[in-house]
Amino acid sequence: MRGYVARNRFGALPTTTAGVERAFTIFIAGVRLGTVAQMVPTLYPGMQSSPRPGLYLTTWLVATLAALSVSVASLVKGRALGAGYILADFAFASVVMLVGPMVVGPENRVGTWVGFQPGNALSVIITAVGARSPLVLAAGLLAVTGSYVVHVSGATLEGPGFTTVIGNELTFVVYALVCRMFSTYMRRIARDADASRAIAAELARREEERHAQVLMHNGVAVMRLLTEPNLPDATRIRLLEHAEVELQRMRAYLSRQSSPDTTTQPADRPDPHQSQVGAISLAGAVRQTCARFRDLPIELALDLGTGIRMTSAEVEVVTRALDTLLLNVREHAQAEMVVVHLDAEPDGSWILTVNDNGSGFDSTSTSQGVGLREVVVGELERRGYSVAVASQVGDGTTVTITYAAQVGPPPLARRARAAS
Repeated sequence: MRGYVARNRFGALPTTTAGVERAFTIFIAGVRLGTVAQMVPTLYPGMQSSPRPGLYLTTWLVATLAALSVSVASLVKGRALGAGYILADFAFASVVMLVGPMVVGPENRVGTWVGFQPGNALSVIITAVGARSPLVLAAGLLAVTGSYVVHVSGATLEGPGFTTVIGNELTFVVYALVCRMFSTYMRRIARDADASRAIAAELARREEERHAQVLMHNGVAVMRLLTEPNLPDATRIRLLEHAEVELQRMRAYLSRQSSPDTTTQPADRPDPHQSQVGAISLAGAVRQTCARFRDLPIELALDLGTGIRMTSAEVEVVTRALDTLLLNVREHAQAEMVVVHLDAEPDGSWILTVNDNGSGFDSTSTSQGVGLREVVVGELERRGYSVAVASQVGDGTTVTITYAAQVGPPPLARRARAAS
């Protein structure tokens, strides 16, 4: 947990209002500590050349302590400091610069870090991103530019010295405006992002409610039809198959609600069952295959099959078949829901079902495509699996892959055979 907090503070910052404020604190600390690093090498030469070495050291320490205090306080608070702190920071920088003519010789006040005061003031301007009121920034900028005029009074301005002073004054103003524009824009982006997340969360909640209502409505409708006393056997069998599909959807929905990691685990997250040597989790492989079809509305119900483990070769056969099935759904089904369900039996048997509520096809008159016939049915049956394909025009398609200790027809095929 500590590692996560540290990363959240100084590494992968969230794209939220709080994350932007945290980024500002890192920016502030970097600029202020970087300025101190530039001031350190000139401390000794500055004291050597200063007419008042003790006062020079005092002002140097005041500027350094102010920089360290602002950096630490910002990092601790997790946001840029407020108007009061910023005005105090500007005041310290201005006082240090006003004292400059007393501690720095005329030859060192312009163009050198021996006269560190203007560089320190510039770092204060750049890091005043907490000044939300333009009046605070304007007051601080006025104090700094005015004290800079006092600082360079009596300085040696021959040659490029005068143009350097003018350039420094303009730099103060330009950096203040640019940093304010940047901080305001970043805060607006963060606010918009937070608002968008709130809207997305509300839409997701509404969609979740609609999803639950549809599941309940469909399940209740099927149960009501099954209570009809005079249903033909063929209709009852079809309703039982539809009830199984609705059960799978409800199981997937409830599993996702109670244990999000079980049904929405990212493809690149290692499945815990894959840690055993010599075997691969079929549920993990199915999850990874489905993750490649993020454009499909896939519901995963794999919790009952998490204990299934197979060799890599057998897993590849099953996932290749699943890949072909999902490609067919993408190309032809126009489905609003795809349920991938994995169920295991105590004897080691298991059933993988892929059901979609798409356009379907007439399985009695339409020949199966090469992918479905060869990759799915043919390849799996050659490996000892049973495959059943049930489809009807306008009512979706269900493909059931069964592995049994004692090879036999899958449940849906047995029911259909018994009804005929």
